[in-house]
Amino acid sequence: MTENEDPEKKGGVWALDQQLDQPMDEEAKKFSNMSEDKKCSSITVLQLAFQSLGVVYGDLGTSPLYVFYNTFPYGIDEPDDLLGALSVVIYSLTLIALVKYVLIVCRANDNGQGGTFALYSLLCRHAKIKTVPNQDQSDEELTTYSRSTFGEQSFAASTKRWLEGHALIQNVLLILVLIGSCMVIGDGILTPAISVLSAVGGINCCRFHTSNDIVVVVAVVILVILFIMQQFGTQKFGWLFAPIVLLWFLLIGGIGIFNIWKYDTSILRAFSPVYVIAFFRKGGTHGWASLGGTETLFADVSHFPVLSVQIAFTLVAFPCLLLAYSGQAAYLMKYPHHVFGAFYYSIPESIYWPVFSVATAAAIVASQATITATFSLIKQALALGCFPRVKVVYTSRSHHQIYIPDINWILMILCISVTAGFKNQSQIGNAAGTAVVVVMLVTTFLMILVMILVWRCHWTLVLIFACLTLVVEFTYFSAVLLKVNQGGWVPLVIAVAFFIVMYGWHYGTVIRFDIEMHSKVSMAWILGLGPSLGLVRVPGIGLVYSEIATGVPRIFSHFITNLPAIHSVVVFVCVKYLPVCTVPEEERFLVKRIGPNNFHMFRCVVRYGYKDDHKKDDDFEEKLFDNLFTFVRLESLMEGSPGSDVSSILNQQTIQSRDAMWNNNNNRSIPYSSADLSITSVDSIELADSPIYVSQPLTCSIPTSSQLVEIDEIEFLNRCRDAGVVHILGNTVVRTRRDSNCFKKMAVDYLYAFLRKICRGNSVLFNVPHESLLSVGQIFYV
Repeated sequence: MTENEDPEKKGGVWALDQQLDQPMDEEAKKFSNMSEDKKCSSITVLQLAFQSLGVVYGDLGTSPLYVFYNTFPYGIDEPDDLLGALSVVIYSLTLIALVKYVLIVCRANDNGQGGTFALYSLLCRHAKIKTVPNQDQSDEELTTYSRSTFGEQSFAASTKRWLEGHALIQNVLLILVLIGSCMVIGDGILTPAISVLSAVGGINCCRFHTSNDIVVVVAVVILVILFIMQQFGTQKFGWLFAPIVLLWFLLIGGIGIFNIWKYDTSILRAFSPVYVIAFFRKGGTHGWASLGGTETLFADVSHFPVLSVQIAFTLVAFPCLLLAYSGQAAYLMKYPHHVFGAFYYSIPESIYWPVFSVATAAAIVASQATITATFSLIKQALALGCFPRVKVVYTSRSHHQIYIPDINWILMILCISVTAGFKNQSQIGNAAGTAVVVVMLVTTFLMILVMILVWRCHWTLVLIFACLTLVVEFTYFSAVLLKVNQGGWVPLVIAVAFFIVMYGWHYGTVIRFDIEMHSKVSMAWILGLGPSLGLVRVPGIGLVYSEIATGVPRIFSHFITNLPAIHSVVVFVCVKYLPVCTVPEEERFLVKRIGPNNFHMFRCVVRYGYKDDHKKDDDFEEKLFDNLFTFVRLESLMEGSPGSDVSSILNQQTIQSRDAMWNNNNNRSIPYSSADLSITSVDSIELADSPIYVSQPLTCSIPTSSQLVEIDEIEFLNRCRDAGVVHILGNTVVRTRRDSNCFKKMAVDYLYAFLRKICRGNSVLFNVPHESLLSVGQIFYV
C-alpha cells in the first residue's frame, strides 16, 4: 500500500494485516508486573556520600596539584594577578561546580545515571527524537520509563513539536551528544596522564631534584600498572578509594589553613568578585588565556549525579578545595617563583613524604574514576546504537563494574603517548581543559532542553539559566581556543577519531533499521500460506532474531523461500535497547501470538536498558521459553480455553501414537550447514565448506487442526523444544548503489563495513551455541 492510498479502501485484508502487525498491544502488557521504587534511608545516603568521594571527586580533588602552574606557566608578574586568578578559581568552583552541576545538573539524572548519553536518553523519553525508532507504546508502560506530561498549548509542547518535526534538529542534537561523549573519552585519556604526572612530580621539586625524564618514566610505569589492573576489577580494593580521597581532602584543607595563617591571611580578599573583573581588565588576552587551566576542575562532576554526591561536595570537597587553593595562593604571595610545583613547595617539611604518598594514591583513584566513567559511557553508546559492538566484561555484577578490553588498551596507548610525548603538565592541562569545557557546553545545551521538556520550567527561568551559564562557559571556551596550539589540539584529534567511528556506526545502523522496516513481510502474505506456511513443518523450535519489533522480518521470507522446511514453532525474537537506565527483570519479556493458534508463531520482544547486562542472562533461552509458556497458559485462561487442563483428560492412546510419530522422525539426521548458511538472494543459496551436522528431521506428519484442539499446547511446545532449538540470525549486508555520492560510499561501503567486520557478531552477543546457529544473509542496496 502506498502512502497516498486510503486505508479504508483496502478492505479486510489490510485491516487484518494491521491488526496482526501492531506493536506489543494490551494483550502483551497484561503479563508485565510493575515494581515499586525503594527509597534509601538517611544512613544509606550518608554512606553513599562517603563512597562517592572516591568515585566522583578524585579528579576534582587532585586539581590543586597543577591548576596554578597551568594558569601561570611563565611565572607570576604581580600579586594582584594571583589574587585575580584565585578569585576566578573560587567563583568557578561556586558557579559552575556547585551551582550548575551539583545543585542543578545532578537533579537531571536518569535514575542515578549521569553524563551526556543519560541526558539524551531522558530527552528521548519525552520527545520522539531517537533516530532509531524501535520503540512502541508498550515500552512507555515500563516502571523506569518515567516522563512528564504537559498541555498541548504549553511552551514544552511547542518545543516537543518543534524537535519532532525537524529531522535536521534531531540529527544536530545527536551530533552534539556524540561530540560531548567523545570529549569525555578524551578526558579519560588526559586526566590519568596529568593527575599521575603531577603527583609523581613531587620527587622533582623542593629539596629533591631529579631529571624530568625519571618523573615521566615513573608516571608511565604507574599508568601501565593501572590499565593492566582494570581487567581484574576494583571490587577487592575499591573500598580503599573513599578513605584515600577523604584523607586527601582533609590533608589539603588542613595544609591550606596552615598556609593562610602562616604566610598571608590577606589572600582571603580574593573572595570578593571585584578581583575577577580586575583580573580581566589588567590581564587582557593573557588573562583570558590563563583561564584555560581552571576548567579541568569540573571533569566527572556530572557523571554520577545522586543526592549523596551533593552532600559529599558541599560538606567535604567544596570547602577543602577552597582552603587548598587559598593556602597555595597565600604561599605564592611570598614565594611567587615557586609556581612550578606550588603544591609540594607549600607542604610543611615534616609531613612531605606522607602527603606525597597520599597524593600519588589519590591520583591513581582519580585516574580509575575517569577510566570507569569512560567504560560506562561506551556501554551507554553501545546500547543506544552509537558504538560498534565490543566485548563488555562485568568484573563485579553486584557493583555494576564493567571492563571493556578493547577500549582499555586504546586508552592505555593514548594515555602513555600523551604522557611521554608532552612531558609537560602545562600542555596536558591545556588539552584536558579543552575537553572539559566542551563537555560543559554540551551539558548546558542538553540541560536547557531538560528544563523545558522534563522539568517544564517557565521560559524565563530557562533563559536566565542559559544566559548565566553560557556567558561563563563561553568565556572558558574562548580561553581554550587560544591554547589549541599549546596542547589543546590533542582532545580535538581524539574526539574527531572517536566521532567518526561513533557517527559512522550510527549512520549504518539507521540505514539497516530503515531497510528492515521497509522490507518486512506483509502478514496477509503469511496468512495466505496457511498453517504449514506452504512448507513441511518439522519438529523443533526456530528462534528468528530480528531488529524490528513489529511485523515479519524479510529474513523469514528468504529462509522459507530457499529451504523446504520450517520448524513446528517459530518465535520472532527482537532484542532491543530502550532509552532507560534499566528494565526490571519481570518486565523484560513481552510475548505475543502471530496469526491463528495452529500457526504456532509468536513474537518475543526482549528489552534492556543501557545499564543492563545482556551477558548476565546466561539462561536467556530458558527465560524466553518460561515467558512463552506463561503467555500460552494465561492466554488460554483469559479466552476461557480448557487448554491448561487438557493434559489431564487426554486419551493415553493418542499420546502414545503421537510419541511414536515424533520418536521415529527424530531418529533421522541430515547434514546441515547451520553455522554458516548464507542466503545472498532469493534464488541462490551458498553453503559453507565445512558443514555442521545437526540432528533435525526432514519430514514428519503434523497433527491436524482438529487434533491440535485436543493436544495441550504446552505439551506440544515442550516436545518441540526437546526436538531441538535452532537460532536463525540475519546477516544483512548493506551496500551503496553505483550512483550514490562519495560520502555515502565512504560511510557505508568502507567505514561501516569495516566496523562490522571487526566488531562482535550477534551470535556472540546472544550466547548462541555454534552447533545450533543458522545464519541467513541478505544484501540490500541503498
